[in-house]
Amino acid sequence: MIKLIVTDMDGTFLNDKKEISSEFWDVFKKLKEKNIKFVVASGRQYQNLKEQFEPIKDEIIFVAENGSYIVEKEKELYSRTLSKEAIEKFVNIGREIKTTNIVLCGKKSAYIENTEPKFMKEVEKYYEEREIVENLLKLPNDDEIIKIAFCDLDGTEKNIFPFVKDEKEFQVVVSGEIWLDVSHLESNKGIALDIIMKKLNINYDEVMIFGDYLNDYEMLKRGKYSYAMENAHEEVKKIANFLAKSNNDNGVIREKKKLF
Repeated sequence: MIKLIVTDMDGTFLNDKKEISSEFWDVFKKLKEKNIKFVVASGRQYQNLKEQFEPIKDEIIFVAENGSYIVEKEKELYSRTLSKEAIEKFVNIGREIKTTNIVLCGKKSAYIENTEPKFMKEVEKYYEEREIVENLLKLPNDDEIIKIAFCDLDGTEKNIFPFVKDEKEFQVVVSGEIWLDVSHLESNKGIALDIIMKKLNINYDEVMIFGDYLNDYEMLKRGKYSYAMENAHEEVKKIANFLAKSNNDNGVIREKKKLF
């Protein structure tokens, strides 16, 4: 008996045009009738996720910023913030790499310095609330930073990852071909899912999970019915228990519909 369904967004639940399948809304109604809880777990900003699921925003749980921020019914369930020292350290690392842009992800807004058009196009996809600042090290005092995102249009695995891979005191994860995230050591989608499962009194055998990239790795270990998408990173396919059709072939919806 499945009691909880958890899905990543980009490369998993959304197609490559960043669209939610029109079939989802009817499927969600059936999940609700069966008392199956639905969780969205993404590297995206909470405000961005809430906007996409506006009609049902109070009926699902949001795991935002790769597990750094959990929200249900607009109430914070969990968060881990970064210290000023950590922020300064990673901003300075990012500034040294010419191809890399930095996004400081706060609970209230995302903050950027660079407004180069190609970079801005990517930022606009994932950050509903965003603010351009002169200096990332001089931010408003009324926000807390929960993640640092690096965007490198030439590829994060080859350009930024070598500079941060040995940072053992932080969560460092390649979350997409052009994205890499740094967050608190106690922040990842797996930890977030542990918290939700404990809250809902749900165990390993009752969870269905979908993911495609390395930021989904820990999360996919938390459920018996773990699915890597057909388009997933090869390392993700190795640890998932099942394979779903690609994000462009409605893989998540196909597997959900089998429940009915």
